[in-house]
Amino acid sequence: MNTPFPLLFVSHGAPMFAIEPGLAGPRLVQAGRELPRPDAIVVLSPHWMTRGEVLVTASTAPATIHDFGGFPDALYQLSYPAPGAPALAGHIVDLLQAAGWQSRLDAQRGLDHGAWVPLLYLAPEADIPVVQVSMPASLDTHQAWKLGDALKPLRDMNVLIVASGSLTHNLYEFRGATRESAAYVDAFAAWTAQTLQDGNTGQLLDFKHYAPSAERAHPTDEHFLPLLIALGAAGEGYETQVLEGGVTYGVLAMDSYLFTSAPSKGHEPIQLTQGTLDHA
Repeated sequence: MNTPFPLLFVSHGAPMFAIEPGLAGPRLVQAGRELPRPDAIVVLSPHWMTRGEVLVTASTAPATIHDFGGFPDALYQLSYPAPGAPALAGHIVDLLQAAGWQSRLDAQRGLDHGAWVPLLYLAPEADIPVVQVSMPASLDTHQAWKLGDALKPLRDMNVLIVASGSLTHNLYEFRGATRESAAYVDAFAAWTAQTLQDGNTGQLLDFKHYAPSAERAHPTDEHFLPLLIALGAAGEGYETQVLEGGVTYGVLAMDSYLFTSAPSKGHEPIQLTQGTLDHA
């Protein structure tokens, strides 16, 4: 039997999270220290959405993309110089294609802030190879779960999957936000935590119908979909732990979730050799 590697849903918040750790930053730092060291990190973020196919970064040294404007200069000086893992990227394309997803490598794309900002806390040394997988622009909740399910075999390869989104994400209210936490944000976060702990995948996939103030918490779905990707990669019988991150700007819930699974049965674990992850 093989114990699949844990995986994470992280709330990456606003770009300022990179220099304002708040409550969430230390929780991610602690998680990164307590997790076993992975051979690679595979990350998904709604700040890289593609049409018609799923793209996978294949650069040996993915650039740090500063895909935001109007913030302090200090943010634009930050970089996350983690190596890439082109061979692993090729294997991910194979997994996706086998699951029915059109997919190909992208040797030019770097890491957007939804990817590198949380990794600043999870893996601050930037010495673990990172591959980013795009999210299809047409993704719905059920397809998000299926995308995570297609990536699930990576967990038997000592790979950490990080699905990066935001537990709540209302940009209109963010722009006019106060520092006081909105009541609906707390209610939505509490519902999500309880529903995950209950293992009620059906309600999570239909969260707009079941969750309190769902339309207000997520006028569009793209920042909630990474949680469903994580749920698909977690599989049945998962256990989850909330990494409480509080609320920033009154409207951005910053909770993250660590998923663990019981040992897999009926197959031998797939191991990546050093050569497979060679990024030289």
